Parts: sequence; C-alpha cells; structure tokens
Amino acid sequence: MPIKKGLNLTDRVACIILAGGQGTRLFPLTQHRCKPAVNFGGRCRLIDVPISNSLNSNMHHIFVMSQYFSSNLNTHIQETFTLDQFQGGSLHLLTPEERPEGKIWYEGTADAVRKNIDTLSKSPFDYFLILSGDQLYNMDLEAMVQFAYDKDADLTIASLPVDKSAAPRLGLLNIDNESNIIDFHEKPKEEKILNSFQLTDNFVENHDIHCGTPPCFLASMGIYVFKKDVLISLLQEDPREDFGKHLIPTQLKKGKACAFLYQGYWEDIGTISSYYEANLALTTNSLGLNLYNEVLPIYAHNHYLPGARLTETRVMDSIICDGAVIEAEEVTHSIIGVRTVVGKNTIVRSSILLGNTSYAKEDDASFTYDIGEDCYIEKAIIDQDVKIGNNVRLTNEKKLDTYDGDGIFIRDGIIIVTSKTALPDNFAL
Repeated sequence: MPIKKGLNLTDRVACIILAGGQGTRLFPLTQHRCKPAVNFGGRCRLIDVPISNSLNSNMHHIFVMSQYFSSNLNTHIQETFTLDQFQGGSLHLLTPEERPEGKIWYEGTADAVRKNIDTLSKSPFDYFLILSGDQLYNMDLEAMVQFAYDKDADLTIASLPVDKSAAPRLGLLNIDNESNIIDFHEKPKEEKILNSFQLTDNFVENHDIHCGTPPCFLASMGIYVFKKDVLISLLQEDPREDFGKHLIPTQLKKGKACAFLYQGYWEDIGTISSYYEANLALTTNSLGLNLYNEVLPIYAHNHYLPGARLTETRVMDSIICDGAVIEAEEVTHSIIGVRTVVGKNTIVRSSILLGNTSYAKEDDASFTYDIGEDCYIEKAIIDQDVKIGNNVRLTNEKKLDTYDGDGIFIRDGIIIVTSKTALPDNFAL
C-alpha cells in the first residue's frame, strides 16, 4: 500500500484506545470511576499513558471508546489533551448512545469497535492501532506501525518476552524467523499447550531476548495494528465480542500476521496488588514506568498549583506532588498526590496517597481533606478527597488479605480508603 504524496505513514494511522473496562478486580478504586480514570503516579491517570504514547509516536488522530463512568473520564481527557484538527490532530470520544434500534452497550473490546464501525469506516485512514486504556509502557509506536507497513501485514501484534509465571495470564505466540505468527493461544492453562509455546535457546539467542527466569515465552501485549479494510471485514465476519479470545485467532487463519518484538517495561494493571506495585516502582524509578523520559513523556493535567511545602519531614524514596503541604515526621517509599495535606508527627510508609481535587468541600470550607496528626499509615492506598482524624493507625495489624468495611477495604493485604470517606480520631485497622 503506497503512502500518498506529502503524507507520512503516521498521518494514515488512527489510534483506537479501548477505555470502557469496568475494572472489577481493581475495586474499590473503581467504585466511582472506570479503570482508565484511576490516578497513577501522583499526577497522572492511567488513560494518560496510551494517549501520551500515541502523541509521542507522531500519531495525532485518536478515538477513545469509554463506557463505565465515561463522563468523568471524558472531562479529564478534554481538559488535558486539546488536539486541534486544524493543526493536524483530532480526538474523538465515543460512548454508548441511544440509537433508533435502542440503547447500545459495549459487550467487549471487539464489540466496542464494531458498534462504532460506521464512524471508523468513514475515517480517512489506512491503519488502525488498537491500544488498551489501562496499560503502562514507554513505547515508540511509530516503529511498530513502520514494521507493519514494511511487512505488509494484515495484522501486527506487539509482543514481549515473559517467564512461565506470567505466561498463563496472557495470549502466547509462536513465530518463525521472519516474525510471522504461526500459532496463538489465549491464556493457556494446560501444561502441554504451555510447553509448546516455550522459546528455544536458539531463538532467544538469535533475537537477543532478555527474560527474567527461563523458560521464556512470547506474549501478546494487547496492542494491535490492523489494516483498515481487514479490521472492518473481520468485525463483520466474526460477531463475537473479544479481540484476544475471539477475533485474533480468527484473523490468524485468514491473512498475514506478524509479531513486533518489544523488550521494555510493560504492565497490565489488573489488580490492586499490580496497581500498588507499579506505583511504588516509580519511587526508585527501578523496573517501572519512566516518568522522567523527556523524549517519551507522559502528559498529565496541569493543576496550576504551587510546589510542595514540607516542614521538618524526613523523606526517603518518595514522590511529593504539586500543592502538597506536609508536616509529617516521615514519608518513606510512598507517593504523595496533588493537594495532599498531612499533619504533624504522622508517619507514612509504603503507601499511595492519591491527593485531592480540592483542599476542602466546595459547600463547606471548614471541612478540609487532610490526614491528621500522630497517624501511622503503612501499605495503604488513600483515595482522593479523604479526611483522616488524629492518631489513626492503618497498618493491617491482623494481616488480613481481604476486608470490607464502611469506606475502608483490604485487598491483597493492602488497605484502601475510598473517596469521600472520613475516618474518626483513634481509628485503627
């Protein structure tokens, strides 16, 4: 497919970001928001990552498909990413809507794209790059699109090496020496099937593959490049709802499919523990998302806040964000989000404080969102707009794995205090 005169390859690509996930495994952080809208790293939201990677890769035509709590997500996107179509960019927010045939609802990743097929089929693009709204990575997507173009592939799947512990949770690929996909299996559980996807020592050496603990496998990242006509034909032919489970295996039997090898950081935020670990990895910038990459930056909403103010606080391996006012005794291995206020003599360890949307209630300035004095908080996630009294201890003293309370939960041994919760003085869990 030749590139039209005067256009770059990326001008002929539209990114489709699937941001409709309910995120049940990330409950209670998804109690009042969809998963892509969950805060990350103190200043960002998960959706900022795929949009930023698209823009960094010179792809400025983006469709975001959202469903659960879509208004909050869409407002954030509109306020953070202002693409001007007259300057060569466009950003379309697509949500379920009332149509003559009734109210539509997305039943899965492929179904979301299918139910917007009229909009997509009329768009002037040759390729669609499909991304997830809740994955973390710093990736040159332009290189992947160029790879797909050079291979003249109908479908290209981004893939990365994983060890055996991660392999059963992902779609696995077998490829030949030309990067053509010759076999695929979504989340194999049987040992015999799993072993059939193990990479040979010769393959690992020839492709200079870096894998944590052998044996190694090649896994799909859930990032796809489709030729436009191929995607539209596939959606019409296969009526099922999911890309990884249904449509990808169908397409592999139809046309040329290749695997693009990526060996950088990638994390699929699926659980509270994965969310917690991915955040705290930022505090040392070790084996985590690189937020300090000026070539591939992750853009975030500009809060127009002053710098953080700290008073006699010992800080180690932590991130303190804009507008924070910290009088705590200690903050260690933690993320302190925007507008976080922490009182005197409080200790915060191995915790994520998502910050606040404002310092106080809009209708009652005397009610402030803050963490009181003499508190001890360890291995916890404090959601936005929370008030914690004095002498509160959040340490999971009983070492519970799961707990459900009034505005306070434990998942994977991590305490979560949900948005708008007020914990009284001397509360302990």
